[in-house]
Amino acid sequence: MGDYAFDTDTRVWPAGADEEFAAELTDRWNGTAGAVNGGYMLAACTRALALGMPFPDPVVVSGFFLRPGSAGPATIRASVIRSGRTMAFGESALNQDGREVVRATAAFAKLGDTGAGQDGPVFLDGSPPALPPPAECVGVPVGSFGLASIAGRIEFRSAELPGWFRGQPSGRPASEFWMRFTDGREADLLSLLLLVDSTAPSVLELGAGSTTIQLTVHLRAHPAPGWLACRATTRFVSNGYHEEDFEVWDSAGTLVAQSRQLALILPP
Repeated sequence: MGDYAFDTDTRVWPAGADEEFAAELTDRWNGTAGAVNGGYMLAACTRALALGMPFPDPVVVSGFFLRPGSAGPATIRASVIRSGRTMAFGESALNQDGREVVRATAAFAKLGDTGAGQDGPVFLDGSPPALPPPAECVGVPVGSFGLASIAGRIEFRSAELPGWFRGQPSGRPASEFWMRFTDGREADLLSLLLLVDSTAPSVLELGAGSTTIQLTVHLRAHPAPGWLACRATTRFVSNGYHEEDFEVWDSAGTLVAQSRQLALILPP
């Protein structure tokens, strides 16, 4: 796994019982409220699940966040639900101090092997964000994120500073930006589970904050090396909740991940 922070901090090892693994969550991926980031925990759950899967690639992962996670020991129980000719399904649960924190399900396959060859239909009703090159973009100073230590682990650059940072929320909960790990680690399928949940919530542009309840990630392709071009959008905020849709495009212009989360609105 190398010496990169993400690999070190999502490491799991057998805990003695069948299908049970141990992990050590760290405070290097905390969000703005000081709790461990949900995508980080989802990645750890998926890493444990991958150890028992007959196929190499997660293609869809969904997680419910039952309570906040914290830095410290955790156990993950991972099991295969069903395995077929081209796809397998599994579930995992992360526990701390005897309480379940995350419940995740996932489907694994071999990306690029659809069972119908590579001559199937292709329809693309979208394109990568039209961003200036990363060197011509600006980033929000890390210290602006308060308790969010994750801001020091992932670099974000956009065409201009966001309205919420300038004290002038735009009223439009959407953003486009570049993203990459600050330590030089290239993105892969597992790390995309963290990256889609690593940014400031779109509703900051409405003067509100939020916390994730449920997150589903579709993994579409192995990302090429380099910066990732991202788009985050919220269309509906009502009854104290909002959704956020997220797209990740790699340096070759390929859509590599999509996600949707439901989040609870919080005071800013």
